[in-house]
Amino acid sequence: MTDPSPRLDLPQGTLDLLILKAIALDPQHGWAISERIQQISNNALQVNQGSLYPALHRLERRGWIKAEWDVSDNNRRAKYYELTKKGRKQLEEQTDAWRALTAAVGLLLDHT
Repeated sequence: MTDPSPRLDLPQGTLDLLILKAIALDPQHGWAISERIQQISNNALQVNQGSLYPALHRLERRGWIKAEWDVSDNNRRAKYYELTKKGRKQLEEQTDAWRALTAAVGLLLDHT
């Protein structure tokens, strides 16, 4: 049986946007961020830990997210990430840019 939702490779820079969106509503730990992205994309997008944690550290260095240690649902210590004010602004800008880009690509693909 074939998987109804093929997995997609992320274009450069997309992971940052997905992470920012995944934590926009409430703080999440790394595993939960990865799970949320996979769930919302109907399993089309999977973020491996080798890509996720370097991206989280990069976003933290840029001041777009901040992290605090807390206890997870299964009583384990976990680092929870949340958006900063700067991160919310970045999410908005990147979302607008992404939508404009995909609209333009769509126009080219639909052109006969």
